[in-house]
Amino acid sequence: MSETPIPGLVAAAGFMAAAGLILCRRFYGAVDIDGALVSMPLWVVAALCFYAAYMVRRRRHEGKIGLDRSQLNPMMAANFMLLGKACAWVGAVCGGAFAGVAVYIAPQAGELAAAEADLPGTLSGLFGGAALAVAGVVLERSCEVSPPTEGEAAR
Repeated sequence: MSETPIPGLVAAAGFMAAAGLILCRRFYGAVDIDGALVSMPLWVVAALCFYAAYMVRRRRHEGKIGLDRSQLNPMMAANFMLLGKACAWVGAVCGGAFAGVAVYIAPQAGELAAAEADLPGTLSGLFGGAALAVAGVVLERSCEVSPPTEGEAAR
């Protein structure tokens, strides 16, 4: 499995920002944006990903990856890697969509009361998506293992 490409995440976020901006320009009056509640799962999952990355790195450093009950199962590490990859993409997509909405409502926050009320939640969603994308990449990279070298394979 290949690493999640950072330029791909940035491209997905940019595409979703453009889509969010276009949709927000057209349907802003018809949609109720409650970004504070919507962004909360992004922050929670980002915190869980950072914690899982910390635990996997600690276990790798201590040499506690294996099939014993006190060790981290290699299949669980592979599952964490997939979780990190998925979280990176979800964070990029959600953060990009919130970025597009923020680009539309930020200049209008002084003129429209609805835009001023929506801005904090939208910024929370934007930063929550970015945090989730970073946490996903960190978790994915924490679970990578390089193949053994010639000296290690002979032991």
